[in-house]
Amino acid sequence: MKILYINASVRPDSRTKRIARYLLDRIPAEKKIVNLGDEDIRPLNDELLELRTRLTAENDFDNAIFHYAKDYADADMIIIAAPYWDLSFPAILKNYIEAINVNGIVFRYNEKGEVEGLCKGKKLVYLTTSGGKITSDEFGFGYIKTLAKEFHGIKDIEYIKAEGLDIEGAQVEEILQKAEKNIDKILTEINQS
Repeated sequence: MKILYINASVRPDSRTKRIARYLLDRIPAEKKIVNLGDEDIRPLNDELLELRTRLTAENDFDNAIFHYAKDYADADMIIIAAPYWDLSFPAILKNYIEAINVNGIVFRYNEKGEVEGLCKGKKLVYLTTSGGKITSDEFGFGYIKTLAKEFHGIKDIEYIKAEGLDIEGAQVEEILQKAEKNIDKILTEINQS
């Protein structure tokens, strides 16, 4: 099994990274790690979009700009760790999504104009932590879930969150351990498949 771990947590002492490590350390598999804070993924601009559009139209996917999309499409399982910031996730994750969402690698439009997912993997785990309460799961996780299901063909989506970590009097360790117990349930499912 090949796991692609997408880390959108830029803090070295990130609580989101902690719960991601808990999951990653318990799955014996080949792992490719993409630390988004270390990558040079720029938002799409006119020049980059024009290049990508031309190469895609020519079915020429050998250019280096497609390596993120290829890794994503080839993974058996995807794990995304992203803190809940500003009602969503860090902007670097959106830049990454723009880089991977390539027609012809991650998805395609069929002759009826319908989207067909081309990803090999069928499981995605989204991990997040928040200092306050997560006001809606639809802003961050909901976007990722819809994109994975509707565009990438990934149907098995898991969501683990640890929220309220910075609220005065919060039992931080208990909250994180509860998230880890929820991860244990995912691990049981993975080990049984």
